[in-house]
Amino acid sequence: MSDPVNQRKLEHLRIATEEQGADRCASHFDAIRLTHRALPEINLNQVDTSCTFLGKTLSFPLLISSMTGGAGEQLLAINRNLARAAEETGVALAVGSQRVLFTNPEARAAFDLRPLAPSVPLIANLGAIQLNNGFDLKHACEALDVLQADALYLHLNPLQEAVQPNGDTNFHALAAKIAYLSEQLPCPLLIKEVGCGISRADALLLRENGVRILDLAGAGGTSWSFIEHMRRLDLDCSLGLAFQDWGIPTPKNIELLRDIPDLTLMASGGIRTGIDMVKALLLGASLCGIAAPLLKPAMESADAVANTIRRLKKEFTTAQFLLGISHVQNLIGNRALLL
Repeated sequence: MSDPVNQRKLEHLRIATEEQGADRCASHFDAIRLTHRALPEINLNQVDTSCTFLGKTLSFPLLISSMTGGAGEQLLAINRNLARAAEETGVALAVGSQRVLFTNPEARAAFDLRPLAPSVPLIANLGAIQLNNGFDLKHACEALDVLQADALYLHLNPLQEAVQPNGDTNFHALAAKIAYLSEQLPCPLLIKEVGCGISRADALLLRENGVRILDLAGAGGTSWSFIEHMRRLDLDCSLGLAFQDWGIPTPKNIELLRDIPDLTLMASGGIRTGIDMVKALLLGASLCGIAAPLLKPAMESADAVANTIRRLKKEFTTAQFLLGISHVQNLIGNRALLL
């Protein structure tokens, strides 16, 4: 009998790569213009894009965002290609939901990635909703141990669950359980949305409950509402399409939260170029996550993923140079460079 959790991952993968509507291509970052320096007064070859994340050095502020993982050769190959590329290019990697570990032991291999990426940050991942379905500290620690991770994502996906056939929609009283995990885990607990963003009220609530790093994952990129619509047998139900563009656009989301003290913002959701990454940092993010542009390369090879990352880094470095900024830290929150 096939594992429904693993099967759902395969369906997600197929839709994300084959259905054009899955990527909303909203291009929210295109409206942001930057201050070009005709006389940058720095040497392009000396531009420093390196940064520190979870105690480790990255070549530039990129996280390969959560995609997939589970039993079967395709899911195994994707995660291994991503891990090898992350190590080769010096960027962080977050895996897809590890819930499948607890329904299919064969999925473990897809998350045993530390031997392939010994020096870069790795982030484990579980759905916060599972804390209302019997998951606890033990499950979180197992997800961390399999990956030998530096941190744990708890992802929030109320829209996806509401649209998903038989989705889990009991998000009642999760904040206290998140707080407990944050206190008990031996590593940082990060909160991530999956494509709709995080409101100011939610950010403040999460901060009150011990969370210090948020991955906003705003609207504008992959739409899980659309993907779950395409999974339905009753395509006449249009709920997923009605909400396919629901959420806070990523640039706006950074703006909403940038002044909250003691919060580190990670920007993802619709970031497609190194220039988008620079814009996100200028708005106030410290790190950027990208998934969709890396998915098809990950289905091909680690080299294909690494080549895409190198292109992103070249775009990022060139934009930083054209802004006259020698060190990447001086981009973060430097709104004077926004037109």
